[in-house]
Amino acid sequence: MKSMGISINEALRDDELRAVLGKLESQRDKEVFGLVCKRWLHLQSTERRRLSARAGPHMLRKLAARFSRLHELDLSQSLSRSFYPGVTDSDLSVIANGFKSLRLLFLQNCKGVTDAGIIAIGSGLSSLQSLDVSYCRKLTDKGLSAVAQGCSGLRALHVAGCRFITDVLLHALSLNCHSLRHLGLQGCTNISDSGLADLVNGCHQIEFLDMNKCSNIRDIGVSSVSKACSSSLKTLKLLDCYKVGDESIISLAKFCKNLETLIIGGCRDISDASVKLLASSCKSSLKNLRMDWCLNITDSCLSCILVECRNLEALDIGCCEEVSDAAFQGLNDGEVELTLTLKFLKVSNCPKISVAGIAMVLEKCEMLEYLDVRSCPQVTKGGCDEAGLQFPQSCKVNFTGSLREPDAFRNQSDKDVYNASENVKNNMTAQPSTTETN
Repeated sequence: MKSMGISINEALRDDELRAVLGKLESQRDKEVFGLVCKRWLHLQSTERRRLSARAGPHMLRKLAARFSRLHELDLSQSLSRSFYPGVTDSDLSVIANGFKSLRLLFLQNCKGVTDAGIIAIGSGLSSLQSLDVSYCRKLTDKGLSAVAQGCSGLRALHVAGCRFITDVLLHALSLNCHSLRHLGLQGCTNISDSGLADLVNGCHQIEFLDMNKCSNIRDIGVSSVSKACSSSLKTLKLLDCYKVGDESIISLAKFCKNLETLIIGGCRDISDASVKLLASSCKSSLKNLRMDWCLNITDSCLSCILVECRNLEALDIGCCEEVSDAAFQGLNDGEVELTLTLKFLKVSNCPKISVAGIAMVLEKCEMLEYLDVRSCPQVTKGGCDEAGLQFPQSCKVNFTGSLREPDAFRNQSDKDVYNASENVKNNMTAQPSTTETN
């Protein structure tokens, strides 16, 4: 295109072309932008912020040269579609040297990665803010402590399934990563109460803490977290932490008024009194509560939760065998005008709940999307049909286990959390093959 002998490439500066690229909303339009000419392709490449790839060192070097300002790189492998040899320490060395602007790095299920590669990341990517090495099973405190020391601005770290991790890593995070907000420790069974106390001595802004299946955690550790991170903690996961009891819940109720998600499934020593206190203290904030297999929970506790927690969206009381229809009777109390915001309700394996109880729930849960009544002998599809129960149009009812179960307790991924907090919008996501050389 020319006007008075001047082409558009001569008329527009790089910053003006970048402004044009920034106005394009669809991914397709942004890709077409790069097809105009080599200059426009180069600008499109340098503006790309997000990339998912499967590539070895040679291709990673080419990608680093092309996408010089990349912020997010995802090399994760899925369990069902892994490839050999996968990501290696050599790949991580290339990343550490070639993607100096990188802020988010995802390496889930990269089982070939060892401490040597992670040490390179720690020494080369000082701007890194989020690292996910979940199920990189060869990693130890040595490699991840190097990341803590080299990446002091780290805001999110996920090490689920890294069984060799101990309190040593938590100490390194406490000393170096004072902006840490998200920490995933699922299945790290060597983590202890003293490690948690050490962690929150330096990290006071933790919002998300996943300690599912950390079987050595006790009340003293949870209490340390609730006191130190009282204003920030929003999500706490304690699935199958069987040593956790009422003292933890009382501490959360006392200090953590902004708690939104609590998972205490399998914590069998927790009783009505502490959960009632939590429901009262967090009645405005609590959205997701999972307490399946909390065998001491009774009708009075569940009734308190439903009445107090007006913003509750997901509730799991599966295998709470003492809960009966009586828990729902307060919902229809004429003295209280009550409409529940529940979208997901699981009452599987609750033998005392009947069709009558489900009917009371349906009267107040107009937004219900999923109801799990598996192994409830008094609740069958035939019984519900005979009683004339009317489920919300969009509600899926799981009577037998034939429906895929939604994970209502899955929090936003760190990608979304980071992008929301930093207002990173309209970034371009690519899925290049190992043959892409542009």
